[in-house]
Parts: sequence; C-alpha cells; structure tokens
Amino acid sequence: MTVLPSEPTLPYWLMNVPRDQWPSSCPDFLLNINDKARRILRSPDGDYRRQTWAEVQEIIRTNQLDIFQRVPSDLRRYLAYTYKIKQEYGSVMNFVLEERLRWHDLTPHSSKVPFAHPDDIKILYNDWPYGIDTDIVHLVVWTKFDLDEEPGMNDLTPEMRRLIDGFVKRTFCERVRPDHVSSVWYKKVAWFKNWGSLKSVKAVEHFHVLLYQPDMDFVREITNGDVPLSEQV
Repeated sequence: MTVLPSEPTLPYWLMNVPRDQWPSSCPDFLLNINDKARRILRSPDGDYRRQTWAEVQEIIRTNQLDIFQRVPSDLRRYLAYTYKIKQEYGSVMNFVLEERLRWHDLTPHSSKVPFAHPDDIKILYNDWPYGIDTDIVHLVVWTKFDLDEEPGMNDLTPEMRRLIDGFVKRTFCERVRPDHVSSVWYKKVAWFKNWGSLKSVKAVEHFHVLLYQPDMDFVREITNGDVPLSEQV
C-alpha cells in the first residue's frame, strides 16, 4: 500500500494566516511568547471549541482560571496589538491608564472602604475577551483600591471576596432584572479575579465580570458606551 506523505505542519507563527500574507520569518511580537501561547497559536481556528456558559461557571467556581484562553487568531491579534502598545507607550499599563481609564492619579477617594466612591471604579469591556460563548459579555471592573489576596494562595481574602460579591450583586444582578434576581440573574452573572501570574496589567487592580445574554442597553449604560479595542482595530 502506498503511503502518501503527510502535509507538513506549519510553524505556529504561520497558522491561521492567509498564504498571501505569510511573513518570511517569525514576527517580532511572536518571538518571546510562553509555551501556552505557542500551543494555542499552533491550533487551527476551525478546531477551536468555545466554552459554554456552564463550563465558564465551573472554571470560575473551581478557580482553574488558567484554562481560559483566546481563539488562536484572536490571540495573535492580541499579541500583535500589545507589542505595538509597548513600543508606543512603554507598557500596557501606561496605555490602559492613559487611553482606557484616563486616570492620572491612582489614589482612591476612600482608602478604607472599598467600593464607597464611584470615582474609584470604572467598568469597561475586556478589550480582548476569551474564546467563550459569544452570548457572554466580558467586562472588567477597574479599581483604584487594592483587592486583597491571601498571601501565596492565588485567591482573594474572604472579606474582599464578600465585598466584591456584594458590589457585583448590587451593580449587575439587581439592576439587570430586579424582578427575577433570585430565579434567573444570579445564574447569569459570574465574576473572578485573575491570579497575579495571569494578569496582563499587573499594576492596576481589576476583576472580571461575565454576563450571559444580558440586555445590551444595560451594558451600554454600565460601560458608558464603551467599545472593546478588538472591535476597533
């Protein structure tokens, strides 16, 4: 029996790129990436399966946040864009502060009581969301105050978890569908704070809020009409 030669495997930096756009060598923005990013980029977009809302909830419940990842081609766009930002602004943090948050001072108005002052908080879209069900809206809550963690535990202190949970319930659950809070919307809102090792912006505190099939008028209101960068570039 004649065995046909298998098609050669593309290097990770050519996968999901149209042949007429192939670079002659690995782009600078893909040279020094970690093993997880290389593994994701090696996968064809067509093989990627988005995580369902139930799977997302389980990942958050078990704190296995490293499972989250972007669609391969979205990851490539994300890496290219953040590389460009670092060249222009010096760091992703500088870009976020100057262009997204427009915060010139990170001193909180209320240093003792988290979530007490609205100017210490800003809610925006996640500019480069994970490869999850497209019915899920991924927001980021940025804060000027610290979100206290248990030392060496990759998790929040019980008190900070209680405070964030209260903020999420007041801001999202009770406002989105106040007449169905207990039966529906507590099941359609989830939040998490990334481990320090998983943060792309380490110097500005933030946590993530995920809304399943939300009222988009509410999303526009809560984000002040924000549009994620991934839809602008």
